[in-house]
Amino acid sequence: MAGTARGRRPGAPDTRASVLDAARASFAEHGFRGTTIRAVASRAGVDPALVHHYFGSKDDLFLAAMQLPVDPRAVVAHVTEGPLDEVAARFLTAFLGVWDDPEIRPALLTVARSMVEPGNDRLMSEGFLPVVIQPIGARLGLDRSEHRMTLVASQVMGLILMRYVLRVEPLASLSSEDVVATYAPTLQRYLTGELP
Repeated sequence: MAGTARGRRPGAPDTRASVLDAARASFAEHGFRGTTIRAVASRAGVDPALVHHYFGSKDDLFLAAMQLPVDPRAVVAHVTEGPLDEVAARFLTAFLGVWDDPEIRPALLTVARSMVEPGNDRLMSEGFLPVVIQPIGARLGLDRSEHRMTLVASQVMGLILMRYVLRVEPLASLSSEDVVATYAPTLQRYLTGELP
């Protein structure tokens, strides 16, 4: 039939949104490792080169699909600078600086709630951990780095759930300084202490 378009859809105003929808679905279904740029492009009906054009790497696509208001890699980038025995305090200070920002928190809460919904468990284990959290341990040169950073993530996820999602007192009302003073020793032990 004359005039019928064939092949993949060219770039259009809604193409970026279609790619993000396809990426979110793929990351949720197949996890970070099981998702490829090519598969996301196929699902969105676009060329893989267009996905690379819009988002760059798979790491960047993952973070865009999470719809985070800030790039968490940028937030934690500096925590590896400085004395190793103070890295937990730097990490928590950076983390709380973002979560305690009233303009950013609503979007972060949406993401946090979506990560604990049934079927989305791979977003943390195969996405957020290897893209954002585990590289910190690698940059620090920690032994058993993945194990240690998973322990850190478990503590941080618990903190998010109790302080920001459920707003359990007295944790919800503690100053950021008190949260750092309370949590940093535990995180520091996970990072540099002896593990079983």
